[in-house]
Amino acid sequence: MTDDEWAAQVRANRAEKDEFFAEHRQSPLPPEERESFDGLDYFPPDPAYRVTATATVHEDPDPVELTVRNGEAVRYERTVTFSFALPRDDGEPEESTLAGYRQPGDEALFVPFRDKTTGQETYDGGRYMDLHPDGELADGDEVVLDFNLAYTPFCAFADAFACPLAPSENWLDTAVRAGERAP
Repeated sequence: MTDDEWAAQVRANRAEKDEFFAEHRQSPLPPEERESFDGLDYFPPDPAYRVTATATVHEDPDPVELTVRNGEAVRYERTVTFSFALPRDDGEPEESTLAGYRQPGDEALFVPFRDKTTGQETYDGGRYMDLHPDGELADGDEVVLDFNLAYTPFCAFADAFACPLAPSENWLDTAVRAGERAP
């Protein structure tokens, strides 16, 4: 897929999400705000934030309790750590890691994170990525982390949602100007 095709796909996904927020009965927006909703705010699609990460699988996953903004802690298992490089403002790569979590029975990997935009350009509770790897991951497998798909949790829009906060091990030392901006 070319960069242009990829960017068009990102924009199409964003339009679909905006439509969900504006029209769907399960939207996190209160019904009275949906009619005036004109879309979420996003950073422009940037292929530099679509990175290849190397997986380190935790054969005996560590249980982790993630603090929840509007409720009790939620138990996950730290099943994988991803190692990758992100662009910094000076153009040099920043070596980084993020842990991926699962709850028993879940197929998707949950990757909450904070970065240098958190609380300024993006939601103060951090952002999320959901990964759906093909099959089971093994040590050394390469996975694409597309930060352009990073999204704001629903608790940023309504107090009815309880969202896990990114643990300190998933705080990045660089600004990730990709994905959703603050609502």
